[in-house]
Amino acid sequence: METNYDVIVCGGGPGGVGAAVGAARAGAKVLLIEKYGFLGGGATAMLVNPFMPYVAGGVQLVKGVFQEILDRLNEKNAYKPRAFDTEAMKIVTEELCLDAGVKLLYHSFLADCTVEDGKIKNIRVATKDGLKTFTAKMYVDSTGDGDLAYFAGVPTKKGRDEDGHCQPMTMNFRMANVDQSKRPPVQEMTRLYVEAKKAGKIKCPRENVLIFSTLQDDVIHFNQTRVVMHDAVDPESLTDAEIEARRQVWEIALWLIREVPGFENAYLQQTAPQIGVRESRRVMGEYVLTAEDLLSAKKFDDVIACGAYDIDIHNPTGEGTVIKRLPPGEFYNIPYRAIVPQKVDNLLIGGRSISTTHEAHSSIRIIPIVYGIGHGAGVAAALCAKAELASRELDVAKLQTELLRQGAFLG
Repeated sequence: METNYDVIVCGGGPGGVGAAVGAARAGAKVLLIEKYGFLGGGATAMLVNPFMPYVAGGVQLVKGVFQEILDRLNEKNAYKPRAFDTEAMKIVTEELCLDAGVKLLYHSFLADCTVEDGKIKNIRVATKDGLKTFTAKMYVDSTGDGDLAYFAGVPTKKGRDEDGHCQPMTMNFRMANVDQSKRPPVQEMTRLYVEAKKAGKIKCPRENVLIFSTLQDDVIHFNQTRVVMHDAVDPESLTDAEIEARRQVWEIALWLIREVPGFENAYLQQTAPQIGVRESRRVMGEYVLTAEDLLSAKKFDDVIACGAYDIDIHNPTGEGTVIKRLPPGEFYNIPYRAIVPQKVDNLLIGGRSISTTHEAHSSIRIIPIVYGIGHGAGVAAALCAKAELASRELDVAKLQTELLRQGAFLG
């Protein structure tokens, strides 16, 4: 297969899809590398559902590629306010990339890269046919964990400043055949859950029950497990987290069936293919976005995406969740400088691992916002590749013009 491209995007989650489609539509020859056999990332591999809010003051803050995802889901009757069909998401993201002319490479895992004179010379990818080398003018790190940036020697941070602990991981799961007419309200489910924890029947650090509706009336989505004090970019720790998460899922599922009205005939329908990761590496860039920026609804001249989700920090070491909200109807900007990493000239960050503090990361990490970030990174990469510019040399006004042409919302 072809090994040389204008833009290579590593990771096929929301950021990667946004980046690949945006870059291709800006005229670049694009390769999208994905470790699974499908796209979607958090929305599919981690079973994250529904979309967290992406509207402020009645204004939709993420459009462009994300809007096309919504439109295509609606065409397949696979979306209702914020909830979507996971299998349809796999189809929709794939169709969108192929229609844009993106080359897809599945079952391929970024393994390493070579850096010379401040630029990534090539990347090495583990495939079923062995290690393969690919080259590009520009690269977009949409791994979610900042893998490519880390391999390239870009400075990264993890977790809280005081101890490095990241937000807990969660194994999403679904219970089917639930009798909704008998199911108690969430507040009552939480009371029963707390009682079960006190009785030693459940060993999960989460303090409450967190459920969401799905497209099927008798299926309930649980974002309930909480795996603390593990590291998503340490393979041994990540393995232990997967094992502990499944233990928690089974324990909670049995409790629901045995003790919660409406679940007597329910069953565990599905767990996510992999544990959900809220936070891992954050790639240090030309600007570090802070909680103060977000809570003050700060605007930037070099805006490439917008958001308004809460500061939402699940306790990295146990129970409790800290929520801080923006002023009603307000939203913040994400500046281009936050996706431009230090030290490497032909790399952009197109996902949740952009340059932020631990607190700010808890807001920008949600799927709709990540689509916007990825879209901005992909278009920027295409423009840099065409003009043979380093990422920090790009005229942001030209980037914004192309993003607006592609339907993005910039405020």
